[in-house]
Amino acid sequence: MAGHEHHHHHFSLCFCDLMRLLWSLVVPCVYLSLALTLLLLLVLLGLRLWLQARRRSRRAQQGGPAVAFFHPYCNAGGGGERVLWCSLRALMHRYPSVAFVVYTGDKGVTGEQILEGARQRFNIALPRPVTFIFLRHRGLVEAASYPHFTLLGQSVGSMFLGWEALTAFVPDLYVDSMGYAFTLPIFRYLGGCKVASYVHYPTVSTDMLSVVRERNPRFNNADFISRNPVLSALKAVYYCCFALLYGLAGSCSHVVMVNSTWTLRHILALWRSPGRTSIVYPPCDVRAFLDVPLEGGDNDDDELEEGWEELGGDEEGGGADRKRHSIVSVGQFRPEKDHPLQIRAFRKLLDRKGDGPGGREALRLVLVGGCRNQEDEDRVLMLRGLCQELGIADRVDFKLNVPFEELKRELANASIGLHTMWNEHFGIGVVECMAAGTVVLAHKSGGPQLDIVVPHEGRQTGFLADSEDSYAAAMETILALSPSAKLEIKRAARESVGRFSDQEFEACFLAATESLLNMLVP
Repeated sequence: MAGHEHHHHHFSLCFCDLMRLLWSLVVPCVYLSLALTLLLLLVLLGLRLWLQARRRSRRAQQGGPAVAFFHPYCNAGGGGERVLWCSLRALMHRYPSVAFVVYTGDKGVTGEQILEGARQRFNIALPRPVTFIFLRHRGLVEAASYPHFTLLGQSVGSMFLGWEALTAFVPDLYVDSMGYAFTLPIFRYLGGCKVASYVHYPTVSTDMLSVVRERNPRFNNADFISRNPVLSALKAVYYCCFALLYGLAGSCSHVVMVNSTWTLRHILALWRSPGRTSIVYPPCDVRAFLDVPLEGGDNDDDELEEGWEELGGDEEGGGADRKRHSIVSVGQFRPEKDHPLQIRAFRKLLDRKGDGPGGREALRLVLVGGCRNQEDEDRVLMLRGLCQELGIADRVDFKLNVPFEELKRELANASIGLHTMWNEHFGIGVVECMAAGTVVLAHKSGGPQLDIVVPHEGRQTGFLADSEDSYAAAMETILALSPSAKLEIKRAARESVGRFSDQEFEACFLAATESLLNMLVP
């Protein structure tokens, strides 16, 4: 008993000594933390003063302010690049005394080649020269560099790439036109710049959080995670923490432009800057499709029979049943485009129509899209295999990386323009279908539902669906419409897309950025 008490007393003394030791370290640790914090603040202040001195020196030499766009993939040919070149063209016309710079990570090309590519792809020629700053470490923002924790990796990588850009050139106004929100605080607080951002889609959204919480398998939520409650909970915590950081970074922007109502809702929820945020619809080349006749699309003229033969149709059984219907999908072969949904819905449509007149032999699904890399090409092989598995390979055509004129021809001959991406932030492909006079059937979510396939002056502009059965039913409804009903929908749709023209975009972009530019231009 005495031994037990002695042991207990000895333990108490050791515990007390340990607590006294820890307490004696608290004050030095506090002092050390304060010293390190002060040192960090001094370093950041020194960097800010150094960068501001470089900007003053540059302005003294050039004699005017400079606006820089952060667009590491400016030589690509997508809708985001059209936003960049239209923005530059509009600002150059409005502010002749301002110099313009583009930060790009493209390699193996010159500035002249990039501008020539923009002219050829988008028919956009800038009225004045632009300076390109070629960044060497674009790999820091590529998803392939981060097989795990991709969002966090790309965001941290963008901060380092942004620092490279800032040290290479210090602008007066910085515009992030690709959605790298974590570069905004670097340019605002270290560079002392005014900052603006054009957001095509949020890096993380409340919809993504819902998918993880509800354990739904999708292209960005692997099956092994959705099946495991612990992994799903951990991923939800990761997304919530990342969303908090993303919101803090985005809130640094003096002006925020978003491309759709869907994006607006998510950015307001995350960035919480309603007074500085506005919708600026992206520019779509609707004029290029206006020469497509509205009366086409059913392949029932002699003029269009030749086009059907190219697709594999035959002349047998003509006469009473000469109508041929092609259902055309336009979009890159990326996982989020959900081409399997199109194929399965088309199979259900064939089952509904049967083998009689106007049935299986009169219908064809045409998938038009681009392949960016080997992954996309492998995805096309998978889709071809799905067609074989469902027994419809003879009714589905794949048109890969087609020239623009062939795309226009496909849309001109199409009875339906098909879109199946869930929560697409905008939907330029849907706008192009409507401009070409194709009756669109889009996913009942995101930009198509909220901004594009909406009534125009009280008239219907298209159809929406969200499942295999609803897509099949909607396609059957569209095919059964009378020519006059189809023509009315096509006319309303074409009239409605004027909201998305280059001219409308440039006017709205200039209005959104006017307050910042007026601070720079006397």
